[in-house]
Amino acid sequence: MFSLNAVIIYLSKNRLTEVPTELCHFVSLETLNLYHNCIKVIPDAIVNLQMLTYLNLSRNQLSSLPACLCGLPLKVLIASNNKLGSLPEEIGQLKQLMELDVSCNEITALPQQIGQLKSLKELNVRRNYLEVLPQELVQLPLVKFDFSCNKVLVIPICFRKMVQLQVLLLENNPLQSPPAQICTKGKVHIFKYLTVQACQIKTADSLYLNAIEPQHFIDDIYPSKKDSDSGVGSDNGDKRLSATEVSYLPFVSNSSPNTHILTSKDKSPTSLSPTTNATIPFGLKPRSVFLRPQRNLESIDPQFTIRRKMEQMREERELVEQLRENIETRLKICLPEDLGSALMDGVVLCHLVNHVRPRSVGSIHVPSPAVPKLSMAKCRRNVENFLDACRKLGIPEEKLCLPHHILEEKGLVKVSITVQALLDVTTVKQALFT
Repeated sequence: MFSLNAVIIYLSKNRLTEVPTELCHFVSLETLNLYHNCIKVIPDAIVNLQMLTYLNLSRNQLSSLPACLCGLPLKVLIASNNKLGSLPEEIGQLKQLMELDVSCNEITALPQQIGQLKSLKELNVRRNYLEVLPQELVQLPLVKFDFSCNKVLVIPICFRKMVQLQVLLLENNPLQSPPAQICTKGKVHIFKYLTVQACQIKTADSLYLNAIEPQHFIDDIYPSKKDSDSGVGSDNGDKRLSATEVSYLPFVSNSSPNTHILTSKDKSPTSLSPTTNATIPFGLKPRSVFLRPQRNLESIDPQFTIRRKMEQMREERELVEQLRENIETRLKICLPEDLGSALMDGVVLCHLVNHVRPRSVGSIHVPSPAVPKLSMAKCRRNVENFLDACRKLGIPEEKLCLPHHILEEKGLVKVSITVQALLDVTTVKQALFT
């Protein structure tokens, strides 16, 4: 039973098939957690909760989010691990929304109205089916953006303007622009690449405009074809300036009363007076200037090719899968898809080393129903106990991962090497004693 004045309600892991209608009468409710149920529909009456700022709908069976949700003063909306195929166009009405998590769904496109979320700091669309990132995202004050594990081919050039962005996660996308060797280096290099691309486009546009401008000033400089013909404008095909010829034609200004012209065909200087006060560009550039291929950005880092990077990523994926298989086989358990978060508290790793050598870790901090998540201090103690046990079993230091590789979920390759070394050492010792 809850009081009508309740401000926080947790109904997670209750196998609810629908949102209790009584909840919609709790007008003072500020936090509502419906995590891990079987809810398929959100009732329209939820719009009565005009004090609600936090809503967790993750791990349910929602196929869509109702437009009425967008009439709430939400600051945090979590709807991950559902069956959402899209987001409502009314989502732009959530002007106070600061965090939006719709990861692990079936979303194929983001609505343009998402660019109206002027308070949004964190956006997580991980593990969906996105192929295109809308340019409207650049209007958001995003600090963290995760679009990993999608089908995105191109990061829009305008994303370089997202100056507040600090964390950009984009792995496991078939990205073609920027190329793989740029993406693996992180946000700074990605934004540099986008900036270079933008500059190249501007340069190409300016060259194109220069190429189509009327060249009427040539008649002023060359009053007749008899005077020192350099090949430009000549009717004789032998003297016409080709696309491969080099022409050195400096600028003429009023500060140089007698300017000399030197071309590849005429080595002798020709004296010329400027009669105007304006600075006039002298002569035409060869067509090859406009046909010159764009600079190959892959040469920025020639020692790493795309093929080598892809091969390295494949090897890392194999090591992580080997880590999963080693743990599941030894402990007879099934680990969740997010392996990093499953290992970060050190509990599984401590059980693994105790399975290999009983009582290697004397005390393991484990979660309880009352406290389902360990504190960071207890997680660190578990991790350090695991690493100390590995040292005592003879694992060399160069094969030991560091605590932050486990605690921050970003060093699974290092953890895999440590676990494999642990199993190898114990296998060798067992063989020696048998």
